[in-house]
Amino acid sequence: MSKIVINIDGKEIETQEGEYLLNAARANDIFIPAICYLTRCSPTLACRICLVEADGKQVYACNAKAKDGMNITTSTENIEKERRAIMEVYDVNHPLQCGVCDQSGECELQNYTLELGVDAQHYAVKDVDRSSHDWGHLHYDPGLCIVCERCVTACKDMIGDNSLKTVPRGADALDASYKETMPKDAYAMWNKLNKSIIGLTNGTDVLDCTSCGECAAVCPVGALVDTHFMYKSNAWELKQIPATCGHCSAGCQISYDVKHTSIDNPEDKIYRVMNEWNYVSLCGAGRYGFDYQNADATKDEAAFNAALEAFKKADTIAFTSTITNEEALILQKLKEKYGYKLINSEAKAYQNFLKEYSAVSGKSLYSTDLEAVHTTNFIVSIGSALKTDNPNARYALNNSLTVSKGAGIYFHPVQDPIIEGLAKGIMTVTHAPLQEEIALYLLLDLFGDKEAMPKDIADYLASFHSEKTITVTETIKEKVVEKVIEKKVNEETGEEEEVEVEKTKMVPKKVEKEVVVDDNKLLELLGADDKFMETLEKNLKKKETFALMVGPDLYNHPNAKNLARLVALVEKYTKFETVIIPALTNTLGVSLICELDDEKGSYTIGYNTNGDFVLSALGDGDLDMPAMNQQEGTLTSVNKRVNPTNAALAYKGYELNDIANALGLEAEYTIDYTEQLPTEKGFKTEKFDNLPNHYENDGTEMRGYVLENVAVTPSDDESVEKFSDDKLEGCIIYLANPVRQFSPFTHKTTELDEPSGVYMSEEYLESSEFSEGDTVRVKTEKDELVANVVCDNKIKGSIVVLPTFDKNLNSEALFSGYRFSNASIEKV
Repeated sequence: MSKIVINIDGKEIETQEGEYLLNAARANDIFIPAICYLTRCSPTLACRICLVEADGKQVYACNAKAKDGMNITTSTENIEKERRAIMEVYDVNHPLQCGVCDQSGECELQNYTLELGVDAQHYAVKDVDRSSHDWGHLHYDPGLCIVCERCVTACKDMIGDNSLKTVPRGADALDASYKETMPKDAYAMWNKLNKSIIGLTNGTDVLDCTSCGECAAVCPVGALVDTHFMYKSNAWELKQIPATCGHCSAGCQISYDVKHTSIDNPEDKIYRVMNEWNYVSLCGAGRYGFDYQNADATKDEAAFNAALEAFKKADTIAFTSTITNEEALILQKLKEKYGYKLINSEAKAYQNFLKEYSAVSGKSLYSTDLEAVHTTNFIVSIGSALKTDNPNARYALNNSLTVSKGAGIYFHPVQDPIIEGLAKGIMTVTHAPLQEEIALYLLLDLFGDKEAMPKDIADYLASFHSEKTITVTETIKEKVVEKVIEKKVNEETGEEEEVEVEKTKMVPKKVEKEVVVDDNKLLELLGADDKFMETLEKNLKKKETFALMVGPDLYNHPNAKNLARLVALVEKYTKFETVIIPALTNTLGVSLICELDDEKGSYTIGYNTNGDFVLSALGDGDLDMPAMNQQEGTLTSVNKRVNPTNAALAYKGYELNDIANALGLEAEYTIDYTEQLPTEKGFKTEKFDNLPNHYENDGTEMRGYVLENVAVTPSDDESVEKFSDDKLEGCIIYLANPVRQFSPFTHKTTELDEPSGVYMSEEYLESSEFSEGDTVRVKTEKDELVANVVCDNKIKGSIVVLPTFDKNLNSEALFSGYRFSNASIEKV
């Protein structure tokens, strides 16, 4: 879209052609009232108070698009009359319970009632039943609901659950005289409000969704509230601490809302997590998984001294990627000083994958990010269970499909009803495990520039094509002549008589014919349906921007090196920009900062993982460490952004920096290392206290800084291996977490209560001997475990999922690195 200039209230501003007027105004700090509209979502025109005058005509700013030279007036006498009437209507029968309402103090109904000067009420209507609904983690109060539909819009356009809709309220009709006596928009809005409330799309009173809580976050009043927060605190009592979510690699901006625990206990407590919902959407773990702090830690001198002794005899430090960049740098400096081996198998696999990708692409980092994916209009995902590996990747895909009118392909062995239900434009291909290479070759084949790519690759792709003759049925128009009897007046006698005439008409007729078509063996190998190419051609119409998201299934794949090179070739010889999704919280940061090793030595220090001596932020090791919500530092997100996070709660024990100082490093605070992060890897010499953590009105992300994508010298060798015919068949298990769980830290929290066990789909349970709650033994060549069966309606098919969030389950011991494995499962 081209840049244009429009005039709002006498102020000339630059915006994109076709941008909504409301967004253009907000981006330039011009206030237009609006309740129902959400940035990044489609307009609903539910509230109608965003009325403006554009070139002399009243329009809705949320829905009207900018044109070059347009003149906009945000306030006229008639507009103010309409807006005030609308707010009066919103206040009709609205309960006067502001003193105890959970939204009071940040209620948009309060704000706009005052802003528009509503000090009298001219309208009345009979009240209706206002009984509230308990939807599990959400509480819905129809009495407080103004039916702005923000919850419905966020669920549809941002999250993709499509769990909410408007349903009949059952109220009496409005007095007909109001239509003639009150402003038009106010009457239309009131009529809709009087008829509707919010209900569930499944037709029950049981909410079945991915439980992200985004609907409650966007609610402008107190109608939708997180159940755990009801009547716990007034908004103005809470101190907001800006931070970065520490559960996955999305690195979402959050704020911890904190105050004292009780009258008797002055210790701070996190009451809820909030987000800038116009610009970022949280998953359920980010919103509800906040109380995982290491609360009982103390400065145990004996344990600290034992830790120092352990470091003196250790030759290995094993750790997970749920640490800050600064902690990763401390570990790297300890390696350089004392020669420790650094073991992090998950980050090492990602590091190796990036290395091979860079050898072909010539870039140290992948080319795009999830923010760009939101506005991309054709997206492919390979090797990631999107909704659980990185929920924001799923939100980006859904936002593209619903708002940007996009389309895409989701390749994965585990069938996903959530992804399948996002929109008509999503095509799902359920292939066998180990066939990810075929999917990437297919992208090269369908979208690649065959003239530019290496000849041997083009020839290899051509070898999968042949011609075949198929019979197709077509509908043609056939000319048919038929004789009919018509009555006509004889011109000579003037009498009516019957005359036979011939009439011609075109009649549809189905005919079969044989046609020669291209036969692509790659599609057959992947199990794509017969209409794949036909659907793809339709979905590709008017698509101009392309994104490829690849995920953790690829990094420990037996042919990971080849997969990485194929990803780079797709990026190089097609229009696809690439996102390589890091597996855990700070996988990208760790892989850039640390020189990682392959094998442990004889004595291991474990940091949040097993070892001969364990440092643990979970409070279950030999020496306590702070959890992420007790730390200052930075995290490197999938968007290649170095984001700051702050401590929400106090920590009273020792930190890694204390150990490092005792071992000869010198830093007063952990965040002293922020400006020492390696610039040769794209980091900047920025002090922690100088890093911003907010969004501008136009949606510009002012959080930390973006890594420089350092150029590397590409190899002249662009060769890739031919894929093998290997695939896993039979009883297959997959290493992945259920919705809302990521790690032992999310498992520790109060509000995330997903059970630990062996996750099976509803259809698998129906066709097998197992039932939910059965105790089963899962056995592979590597190991075995015993756990209970959990029914999961968020997956389909026969692949069984084993989660990693419960340390006691030790699921990873059953796998050889790749996330899929053959197994035997039997009842105990």
